[in-house]
Parts: sequence; C-alpha cells; structure tokens
Amino acid sequence: MSKQTSETLAEALLLTEDGITFRDLNKNGRLDAYEDPRLPIETRIADLLRQMTLAEKAGLMFHTILPVGTDGSLVEEPSLFGPLTTTDMVVERKMNHFNIHAVPSAALAARWHNRLQKLAESTRLGIPVTISSDPRHAFTRDTAVGVMTSCFSQWCEPVGLAALRDEKLVEEFATIARQEYLAIGIRLALHPMADLATEPRWGRINGTFGEDAALSARLTAAYIRGFQGETLGRHSVACMTKHFPGGGPQKDGEDPHFHYGKEQVYPGNNFEYHLIPFEAAFRAGTAAIMPYYGQPIGLPIEEVGFSFNKEVISGMLRGRFGFDGVVCTDWRLLTDATRDGKVFVEAKCWGVEHLTVEQRALKAIDAGVDQFGGEACPEVLVALVESGLLPEARLDESVRRLLRLKFQLGLFDNPYVDEEAAEKIAGRADFRARGEAVQRQALVLLKNGETAGGGKALPLKDRPRLYIEGIDPAIAAEYGEVVAEPSQAEFAILRLAAPFEPRQGFLESRIHGGRLDYDEEQRTRILGILRTVPTIVDIYLDRPAVVPEIAAACAGLIGNFGASDRALLDVLFGRSRPAGKLPFEMPSSMAAVAAQKPDVPYDSAQPLFPYGFGLEYQE
Repeated sequence: MSKQTSETLAEALLLTEDGITFRDLNKNGRLDAYEDPRLPIETRIADLLRQMTLAEKAGLMFHTILPVGTDGSLVEEPSLFGPLTTTDMVVERKMNHFNIHAVPSAALAARWHNRLQKLAESTRLGIPVTISSDPRHAFTRDTAVGVMTSCFSQWCEPVGLAALRDEKLVEEFATIARQEYLAIGIRLALHPMADLATEPRWGRINGTFGEDAALSARLTAAYIRGFQGETLGRHSVACMTKHFPGGGPQKDGEDPHFHYGKEQVYPGNNFEYHLIPFEAAFRAGTAAIMPYYGQPIGLPIEEVGFSFNKEVISGMLRGRFGFDGVVCTDWRLLTDATRDGKVFVEAKCWGVEHLTVEQRALKAIDAGVDQFGGEACPEVLVALVESGLLPEARLDESVRRLLRLKFQLGLFDNPYVDEEAAEKIAGRADFRARGEAVQRQALVLLKNGETAGGGKALPLKDRPRLYIEGIDPAIAAEYGEVVAEPSQAEFAILRLAAPFEPRQGFLESRIHGGRLDYDEEQRTRILGILRTVPTIVDIYLDRPAVVPEIAAACAGLIGNFGASDRALLDVLFGRSRPAGKLPFEMPSSMAAVAAQKPDVPYDSAQPLFPYGFGLEYQE
C-alpha cells in the first residue's frame, strides 16, 4: 500500500490508493484493525474494545463542558466550568466527549478543535473527541440551555419554526445548521427538544415546537433528517433528542434544574401524549436520547429522576421502543458544582438525594444510561468495577454504543476540519439571508387595530414620528423620525420581553419562571404609553404572556420568537409579511393558567388568543 501525506488533511492523516483516509496511530508502524476504515464498524469496535483499559472505558462514559480558548488555544487553567484543565480531562481522565459554549471566530474555533483532536491523538489509543453543542442559531443567550453564536446564521427559536408549521423549512434550517456545525467540528447536537409546551409557565418553551404533539412529531423528525441525513455518516451531525419521556408537565411550571421544580405531574392522565414526538424521533433514527431531570409523581413507576428510572430507560426506552443508541443523562446528576467552597449548582439527583455519588452512578447505570452529562469523575466508575459492585461487562455495553457513534461519524478516519474553509462556510451570506427571512415570516400578528381614519394600523406608512423602546435608534431612524417622548410621536413601538419573575442564583436568573403577567408597576407604565399614542407592542414569547389589558389598548400586537430590530420593522412597515400562527395558546388570566392541567395541551379557559391564531395583512 502506498501512503502519501495529503495537503488538505492534518499531518496525522494518510491517503491510501483508493482515496480512503485514516490515522496512523500505531507507534510501531502497524495498522490495528480499529484504524482500518475498510473493515466493518462492528469489527473495528471489537478490536478497540479489546485493547481498552478500565480507565479508558470509564473516561468514554463522561461528557462535560470544555472551554474554547479565545485565541484558538487549548485552555490549560481552571475555568468557570471547573478546576480541571483540558489536558487533565483528555490525557489524565481519558475523556473524549465535550460540550462547548462560547466560541470565537469560526477559524479560531476550528483551530482549537484541531488542536484538541491532536491532543486526543497523542493518547495511547488516539480515540478522537466528539464535540457537542446546545442550540446556537437563535437569540437565546442562556448558557444553561443554548448560546447564540455570531459567526453562524441567526434564525428564530425552534418554537418560531413551529409557528410556520413547515417541515421542509425545518429540514432546510437543520441542513444549514449542520454545515455550520461541521465547519468548526461540532458533531453532536444536544437537540432537538421533543418536549411539549403544555404548561405555559415552564421556562424551556422557546426550545420546543409548541404544545401540539402531532406538529412537534413532524417537525422533530424533519429536524433530525436535516442534521443527520438519511443515515449517519461523515457528513452528519448526530442528534441527541431530549428530554425523554417528555419535559414540560412540570408542577406549577417550575423547571427541574432546581429542587423546587423537580416534580413532573400528570393530572390529566396524559403521559402517553408526551411520547408522540419521541416516537417520531425514533423513526427518524435519532442517534442519542437525553432523559430529563424530572421526578414523575403519581405514576405507577418509581418516583426518581428519569435517568435513575429503570422502568423508563430499560423498560420503556430500550424495551418498548427498541432504542439501542446512546443514552446520556442531562447535566450534573452526580455531583454539586462548587466555587470557593460553596455550592453554586446543586446535583439534580431528584428522588435519590440521599444516595452517595457512587450509589447514584450505579443506579443510573443499572437504569440503562450510557453516559453522564456535565460530570468529569470517571474514577467513580473505576472504583465501582474494582469493588465488584459493577461488572466491567456492563461498561462494555455502553462503550460499544459510544464507539459505534464515533465510527459512524467517521471521526476515527478524519477528525480534523479545514480551518480556512470554516470561515467561508460558517455564517455564509446565503445562510444568513435565509435565517433573517424566516425571522420575519415567523412573527405572529395578534392584533391589527383601526386607526382614527378608519384603516388598519399596520403596516405603517411613509416616515412617521416614532417613539421607541427596546429598539436600536439608529435602525429605527431608517424607517421614521425617532422622537424622545410618546406625546411627540405619531406611533410608538415597544419591544418587550414576556413577563417573568426575576430570581437570584447562577441558573435561576437565566431560566425564566413564575407568573406570566406584568406586575402592576410595569403594566401601568406600558398602558400609560398606549393611552398617549397609538402603539405597536411586540413581545418576545419565550413563554406565553398574559396581556389582556395591553391587547385591548394597543393599536397592534406582535408575537416574536427571536427577530432582529430590522426584521420587526420590515414587517411593521410592510416590507415583509408576518406568516406565523401561535404554537401555543395565550391564556386570558393567571387564574386560567393555574386551573389548567400541566400535561394537557390548549386547555386554559377562554384563552386570549387560541392555539393556531395569527392574522395576515389585508391586501
């Protein structure tokens, strides 16, 4: 076999006569079976598993956050995410699955990725790294659930895609996002969310496809097809669909990131409804599944968090649905995150808080999970095996699944990315243009009132005097004359966040929860403007909003799911047209919210705007 270094690959890659690439990892010049891309994947897995030590197997089963150096370098000092350096995790702890948050430019992110792969290649077996990511194509800046990435195209949130109800559009989005992910080395999407927004107070609604199970099922499947393709391969980004068996039906709408939100309840006896989108994900071939933190209450199953629940993971997911892909827990089920000796993120071990870290790990493994998200303590599994409490053969089951996905993605054959191409692909002009167009289309026109002259308030005409809030004045000046006071304006335009209760805490301050109506002070101020000048109100609906007084008093009401100032103004001035329909209902009162059942869709009494509502501009 002739071997020639390829100019387009990192120097660790070799090119065979038939054009297949692989890495020459064996220091004695011999090619091991697991390195040979011509062999069946199962043969390669068996060969590699045979050579792995217990520590290497355990390292594969942990998946945590790794910071990206702002200059493209590896981070070799403690960070916000913990005391371990990159070398500590990759070389010492044998870990090779990492979730990334903030990234610099595409080229620097690609450079960091290649340096990380080079470090992984230097380890005994050279197992390549799988890089994962939460959603990063929309407007969310909540590092607990997603992070907007400026070097990528920008779209509305998934719930905005649901407002357009178009499977082809969702697959198009996922196809574009896949190319941008691939450009910087992200190979595993910690999404889509197949959860249903049946509890309007829940703080994760903007990541869902709304509250209708049939719509969510169609869009979830399209999303997975766009990211993965028809089959998993070297051009795929694998999907980890979450949060089985369905987050959303939370008691009082509180989120199980927090101990006070750990209970999932089903007073409408509607557990099966929440499985419908996941069944579509299985049919679409999702590579991985993430169970939620939630602790089911009142069901005939053990009342422990889903990742600890053998009836749910082994019985339902593995047994009933026949899922044999990777099951990874949600982040940080085993240990507390501490800083300066104080806990700032508690372990989400609901129902098993009394167990030790070792006992929690053993219970989750016994339930059927393959990997621990947000944790970096493989020594726990090593100790369990060495003590005889956990058979090494059980680790082998999970390691096979984890290795299989790496092989399917082609990471063993070429884990590197082209740093120059990354800058050209990520944020490509046509990708950005498509995302911006969809931001406009997904806006929902909820009210278009009458003007004093008898016409409709929207679209606005000419260059009116505008009082604005929440809009960049320089951008607004492209559409009208910006004035300082409502009394000086012909129209006011207010961009508002949906109501929520501000809370203290590292994560609590990031995930919106609590009431869905503005407090008295906020409402009085807003209504004062509405009574002074005809006002267009735009609300970012990361959750439904309870705004009956505002809806009654405004001249126009828009719901957005992530849209730039220019996208909004283009729609308000008729340069684009709103096409969205509500993917959830907007309740008429907090009393109606409290009376509805968390597990049942569109069931609040006399909603202000029902599910599917959305007006259009008249010709």
